Amino acid sequence: MGKRIHNFNAGPAALPLPVLEEIREELLNFKGSGMSILEVSHRSKWFDDVINDAVERTKRILNLGDDFGVLFVQGGTSMQFCMVPMNLAIKGRPVDYINTGTWATKAIKEAKVLGNDVHVIASSEDKNFSYIPKDFKVSENTAYVHFTSNNTIKGTQWHEFPQIKDTPLVCDMSSDFMSRPFDAGPFGLIYAGAQKNIGPAGTCMVIVRKDMLKRTPDQLPAMLKYTTFAENNSMYNTPSCFSIYVIALVLKWLEETVGGLDKMAEINQQKGAVIYGFIDQSGFYKGTAEKDSRSLMNVTFRLPNEELEKKFIAEATSMGLGGLRGHRSVGGCRASIYNATGLDAVKALTEFMAEFEKKVG
Repeated sequence: MGKRIHNFNAGPAALPLPVLEEIREELLNFKGSGMSILEVSHRSKWFDDVINDAVERTKRILNLGDDFGVLFVQGGTSMQFCMVPMNLAIKGRPVDYINTGTWATKAIKEAKVLGNDVHVIASSEDKNFSYIPKDFKVSENTAYVHFTSNNTIKGTQWHEFPQIKDTPLVCDMSSDFMSRPFDAGPFGLIYAGAQKNIGPAGTCMVIVRKDMLKRTPDQLPAMLKYTTFAENNSMYNTPSCFSIYVIALVLKWLEETVGGLDKMAEINQQKGAVIYGFIDQSGFYKGTAEKDSRSLMNVTFRLPNEELEKKFIAEATSMGLGGLRGHRSVGGCRASIYNATGLDAVKALTEFMAEFEKKVG
């Protein structure tokens, strides 16, 4: 195997090495089929076992009861921005959104395009989305409350989810899904693009409380209905078979190697403590998110000027520390430290940061 780098990409992101090794081992002959997983039919028992394993592991890891379904939907997270209001909005009732950055803004835009009465009940736009708003009031008779649990671009995260009675929560959990335990009970629907924390690009996992499926209008096109996916075990058409296969392997790694979400959350806290602890004691690097809203998945920071940032990124890349360029819309630097990015990678990064500061600071 050639030399592997420490991967801090925001997505597609790092995958666990044991998962990549298992993919390599099985790639030419999957489970004795004489075919690659890329070739087997999605109507075969081989793939039935794969998708059912992914569903069962998701339910087990998240302690989901039979009142929840697990779906695999194509179109990525961005497709969910329109599918959510198409399926879950109720005529004559508003829908509530909390705006904490780029992806929440896009979700709000799609809901408005569809003609919904969209209420933005809280926003952190006043401080360039550098914090998570804590004060908001839910609209009367709202159909749902939508929020984004982690913001990859601005580096903020909800450390405690909104506490709302009698109104289903809907969450874009793409970039911190499966990074910590949480109670799924208050959620009507959760969606997460696979390419951040649970697999490769190509599919979006949707966890839906089954009573919410009653809201899906009959007149929607088949591929835009959650009911279509729920009634066909996500195989109404050919799904993203390879992506789902890798998701099943990542969930196996999370459950059997890491030891579940409690252990994963502990490791993620350790990683965050290392890098934020270093940034806080440095007068050279500056975090962009307010301390009580910092993400444990996407660490965003700046250097004294853009020229130094370019130099920092280039030298880091040459040292095997990849993916540290900030999002094109904001610049700066970003280290995405998802589940598969180990504590060793974070320590290697802070050691480089210290050396770089000593050299040019």
